[in-house]
Amino acid sequence: MGPRNAAEHFLGLYPASAEYEVALYGSLASTGKGHLTDTAIREVFSSHGKEVEIYWYPDEEKGGHPNTLVITEKDGGNGQAYYSVGGGKIVIEGEEEDPASHPYPPHFTKMKPILDYCAREGMQLWEFVLEHEGEGIIPYIEEVWTVMQEAVTRGLCGEGVLPGGLKLARKASQYYAKAQNMGQVALPLCYALAVSEENASGSKIVTAPTCGASGVLPGVLYYFAVHEKVARVKIIRALLTAGLIGTLVKANGSISGAEVGCQGEVGVACAMASASATQLLGGTIFQVEYAAEMGLEHHLGLTCDPMRGLVQIPCIERNALAAMRSLDHATYALMGDGRHKVSFDSVVDVMMETGQALPSLYRETSKGGLAKIIES
Repeated sequence: MGPRNAAEHFLGLYPASAEYEVALYGSLASTGKGHLTDTAIREVFSSHGKEVEIYWYPDEEKGGHPNTLVITEKDGGNGQAYYSVGGGKIVIEGEEEDPASHPYPPHFTKMKPILDYCAREGMQLWEFVLEHEGEGIIPYIEEVWTVMQEAVTRGLCGEGVLPGGLKLARKASQYYAKAQNMGQVALPLCYALAVSEENASGSKIVTAPTCGASGVLPGVLYYFAVHEKVARVKIIRALLTAGLIGTLVKANGSISGAEVGCQGEVGVACAMASASATQLLGGTIFQVEYAAEMGLEHHLGLTCDPMRGLVQIPCIERNALAAMRSLDHATYALMGDGRHKVSFDSVVDVMMETGQALPSLYRETSKGGLAKIIES
């Protein structure tokens, strides 16, 4: 999604050329084919009637981020570097990020002051989001929930082998059939699998917070909506809280597997789902914060080492199990009163520190870890 958005941006700046070049560097080049990056880029240029050549430099890092692409005109000579920082967001090299792009005032970029404010005002976290982003965000969240549900239902019907060469069979449909005889305990797992397999197939999903971690949150929320009969309006409020968690991580850490490993993707998704589940189960704002903290804390150090650069192994299983773990976090948080030693803000800082300490082999380059054991 990031490279697609970068291509659209560059064509908006320089639409006159007939041919363009795109150079992919570092992790973006290492896993680009598995992530369908080249397909996405070609689709954009083709839709504008333009030709594009793509070059891959997996062993070369360029710029200030491991996911860097440079787009140039072949005839005009103009070029621009972009960083794909996760969830479809791009940062343009040489430009400072607009502070207005963060939806909250500068003194509300951490969880602690937000909790203090909500406690003082008697507000829920989702109410804080509405206060600062306005009611206009509701139609967007409604669309997010619709796309999530559609991805679950499509995925539950999907069968066959996932594309990409690993010859990995889709499991969601089969697991869902078996889960009918196991009570409700395995259902969130099935729903997360369904969405993750849709993502691996190149279908429409919601980045929550990223494509690679897109199954966790909808898996949990679909379970609450269908089996716990939670009203749609409460699901929307849970999504607002989940969005707050993801926004705070993006502001103070990273959701890029290439930058901090899978802890920034599945770990953050688990934090978002843990917070949402706790809210839906009647938790206080402090219990919601505790559940989110656990979601991230217990994924600290998780590497990003996808086999053949595909978002399949170990990504799909991780989504399914993180969905189940988020419900455990909610249960644990609700057993107490919300008081705990490690704050959400602290664990975000530790996640960033840990991620930067990980060797690049374990940050979405497919050069180490599990990615090495697959037979060619």
